[in-house]
Amino acid sequence: MDSTVSILANVVGATSDWVRSVFEFQFARAVIFEVNIGGHLFVEGLLLVVILFLLSQKSYKPPKRPLTKKEIDELCEEWAPEPLIPSITDEMKREPPVLESAAGPHTIVNGKDVVNFTSANYLGLLGSQELLETCTTALEKYGVGSCGPRGFYGTIDVHLDCEARIAKFLGTPDSILYSYGLSTMFSAIPAFCKKGDVVIADEGVHWGIQNGLQLSRSTIIYFKHNNMESLRNTLEKVTQENKQARKLRRYIVVEAVYQNSGKIAPLDEIIKLKEKYRFRVLLDESNSIGVLGSSGRGLTEHCKVPSDKIDIITAAMGHALATEGGFCTGNARVIDHQRLSSSGYVFSASLPPYLASATIKAIDIVEEKPELLVKLRQNIAMLTKGLSDIKGLEIVSDPVSPIIFLALKQSTGSSKGDLQVLEDIADHVLKEDGVFIVTSKRSTLDKCKLPVGIRLFVSATHSESDLVKASESLKRATASLLPAHD
Repeated sequence: MDSTVSILANVVGATSDWVRSVFEFQFARAVIFEVNIGGHLFVEGLLLVVILFLLSQKSYKPPKRPLTKKEIDELCEEWAPEPLIPSITDEMKREPPVLESAAGPHTIVNGKDVVNFTSANYLGLLGSQELLETCTTALEKYGVGSCGPRGFYGTIDVHLDCEARIAKFLGTPDSILYSYGLSTMFSAIPAFCKKGDVVIADEGVHWGIQNGLQLSRSTIIYFKHNNMESLRNTLEKVTQENKQARKLRRYIVVEAVYQNSGKIAPLDEIIKLKEKYRFRVLLDESNSIGVLGSSGRGLTEHCKVPSDKIDIITAAMGHALATEGGFCTGNARVIDHQRLSSSGYVFSASLPPYLASATIKAIDIVEEKPELLVKLRQNIAMLTKGLSDIKGLEIVSDPVSPIIFLALKQSTGSSKGDLQVLEDIADHVLKEDGVFIVTSKRSTLDKCKLPVGIRLFVSATHSESDLVKASESLKRATASLLPAHD
């Protein structure tokens, strides 16, 4: 041990003597170009020379040789590819109830007749005898599908009739049909919003709109849900801070009735802001056509806003009209542009002709039977009143919305925890009382951050006893289950 310490002391002493000799070296006290070269500068210069020498040397590269078959086999055996899908969680394994009959006001689930509040069959036209007869006639005449896109021999006369009927009903110059409801938003938004454009969207828009915005590659800015002060501040900030904003195409994107909250957009205020800041408005009327307004013409009629104030109106037809597909309506230039630039229209097979015929008939029924709208509003008011004092839940939707949205008064602290509580309630009312309701469970792709809740889709064909049964069942379920989650 003593010898080791002695050797270490000798090394340290020798190093100290060498450093001292460097600082006392004659060259270290030299003057070059009237600059005193101290000992530390000499050492630093020496280090710099060594570094430059090392950098100038070629790096060592081991000789290349091909891998042997054995080495290749070993590497292949060790390699593990990334999974194609994420691991399956217990939440993903949950199977939703399966309907065994038409999704009317009553349906069959697991062999049991239940009251159905999960389908957006607002006017009760699903299963309408008039629609069934219209579809049967169209099937006999045109067959099932169209077997071609609209631009390639997929246009059938009933498509043109349907587009004209929608335009007439909504008071717009022209309309365009899409074969799938969500593809309307997927396609119409990117057809107009491009990279570099600015889109101001409500944070509560449904996934179809979110996806359309993502595909557009525009600059997307979200404002607080249905908050006009937030929208005003956002528009002000965009126009003031971005000097190029006035030269860009700018849009406001909202829903008439928000699927994720049941709230109704204040269209009259949005139009005032649109005109003040010179933005265009894209309005999705999927849950308002056939529901809002004195004659069911949607949010524009409800808010008494002329339809020509809205630049682009889209809607899915699988709700109040009880068919399938979607449409976009507006001025002729807006529609013609989509016939050439909208991917969902150009490349998809056109809407099956029997569905176009059913849409025409559904619009005729809306106009001919205003009592359906009256009945729907009575049912909405009755169910809203019945659920107004429910324990632990509160109604956050608009009083005239066909989507009654119930949210927890007191959150568990996480969206996942809230959803579990709400699903327990939904399972309880289905099992105990035969009331079929649904939570606002969202896919992993959906970026909406609004609180989850229970959605009840009200129909004009729900009876008074159906509504009483739903409200009483939910009250019993919350009284039984919510204390366990407090």
